[in-house]
Amino acid sequence: MMTQLAERLKSMIRISGPLSVTDYFSLCLADPQYGYYKTREPFGPTGDFVTAPEISQLFGEMLGVFMVHAWQRHGTPVNTRLIEIGPGRGTMMADMLRVISRIAPPLYETCTVHLVETSPRLTEIQQQTLQAHDGKVSWHSSFDEVPAGFTLIAANELFDAIPIRQFIKTGHGFRERLVGLDADDNLAFTTGAAGIDPDLLPLAPEKEPVGTIFEYSPARESVMITICERLKNENGTALIIDYGHLVTGFGDTLQALRMHEFDPPLDHPGEADLTSHVDFQHLAQTARDLGVHINGCLHQGDFLYGLGLAERATALARNATPEQAKAITESVSRLAGEGAGRMGELFKVLAVSSPNLHLLPFRAVD
Repeated sequence: MMTQLAERLKSMIRISGPLSVTDYFSLCLADPQYGYYKTREPFGPTGDFVTAPEISQLFGEMLGVFMVHAWQRHGTPVNTRLIEIGPGRGTMMADMLRVISRIAPPLYETCTVHLVETSPRLTEIQQQTLQAHDGKVSWHSSFDEVPAGFTLIAANELFDAIPIRQFIKTGHGFRERLVGLDADDNLAFTTGAAGIDPDLLPLAPEKEPVGTIFEYSPARESVMITICERLKNENGTALIIDYGHLVTGFGDTLQALRMHEFDPPLDHPGEADLTSHVDFQHLAQTARDLGVHINGCLHQGDFLYGLGLAERATALARNATPEQAKAITESVSRLAGEGAGRMGELFKVLAVSSPNLHLLPFRAVD
């Protein structure tokens, strides 16, 4: 059955021609009337996907440990701005704040918390989740609204939801991939005339076969620039966690999730979550070009274990029932393990800082 947004998109294409993948991506997620994030609750068992903070409190606790460590390495500044961009249901921030208040009371007492959220519905859920910290937390529809001051930023599964452009190799080079209509009036991928700057392509594009896809996201680059400029101006550290690849390459990673199952990206616009893998090499290079220090980039499993995930899980299991202990073990496996259904290898963690300093569990770079 055709979705309401699909009917709208088809009308737009008939009038104005095919849409770029960027525009299709944006409309699927953020159309004011039928967009995915405007019409439904995407998180948790009743949604379409489960994020790491919803799997276990261990995830947010480890991030809280990291934020305390970063704050200490920066010299324990007062009036810290603890910022989360795209905070979901507020679960991760609640778990972070619980740890921060326990192991670094001076940070908790002097910091203010800032959630950057564009969804009024999610804001209401976050306010309920963070009731215990009433008066400390502020909400902003734009990152630019966050007041100046030393900054610690967390962004979990933010960049994968920022639209991409796609280019497909043809007999005449790489051309932009578009969304148009096929002979049966169904949404279908097609090819436009616009090319891409060859300098943006990975090495040896001439060796790739016709039909090869390359993805590039100016919008993600713009968000990364905004984050890095904040760090340069105010000092601080940003932690970026998402699924993606460490090295820029070719490949089609555009995907849709609907009711916890993969769905063809053009089948249910507005009713499925649309994402793509994050190019961490490009994010790191963007930061480096702005003079922001790259602390490092790790697989999520290595990052969490390096912060003490195993030890914390053991401590939690000590006072747990057998059923609870089993759930803790399964959560550790999902968060840090490898293979299907596990996040440890697919998800990456990038940390950037200003000024230059070494942060664990990343290796020091001379």
